[in-house]
Amino acid sequence: ARARGFRAVAGTDEVGRGALVGPVVAACVVVDRPLLLRGLNDSKKVRPERRVELVDEIKSVAIGWAIGIADVDEILQLNIARASMVAMERAIASVDCTIDYLISDAFRVHAFSGPQEAVIKGDALCASIAAASILAKVYRDALMIELDARHPHYGFAEHKGYGTRQHLDALAKFGPLPEHRRGFAPVAAAALHLPGLET
Repeated sequence: ARARGFRAVAGTDEVGRGALVGPVVAACVVVDRPLLLRGLNDSKKVRPERRVELVDEIKSVAIGWAIGIADVDEILQLNIARASMVAMERAIASVDCTIDYLISDAFRVHAFSGPQEAVIKGDALCASIAAASILAKVYRDALMIELDARHPHYGFAEHKGYGTRQHLDALAKFGPLPEHRRGFAPVAAAALHLPGLET
């Protein structure tokens, strides 16, 4: 993109698409130079401690960045695919600088009118997308840790809302919280099997 004359190149990505609880979170990171940061990669492949360190490093070199969220009600109303796109659109719209070229992970962002490119497995191939995935992951993980403090018996700090055995067992025992995605099958099934919790 830079070779073609674009200066402010943005990457966007979302996290939490497959989780059973909480919002889907996206980030957009805009850079005007190569992101040469040690260990920068798809957020799922980076140690949690290093992800936290990378957040500050990314923000210090980016010319713009922002977070976008689609909450559980929007996920229920729109479906997870559309809600994920909404979160990315909000992140892009919230960046406080001009974006000359957008690179997204796998899917084009139709609300963005400028030149763009969708890259399959972009979070492992493009530094700006990887940076966005890091920002989104750390932000969403923090939300899950906050939720864990209020409801420690679900183990959110450990599984971050994904459908692990620990999480599914807690759902079966305690039922879903308001923060759970009621349209997702394991959550709906748990609600149906606990009196008074039908959705």
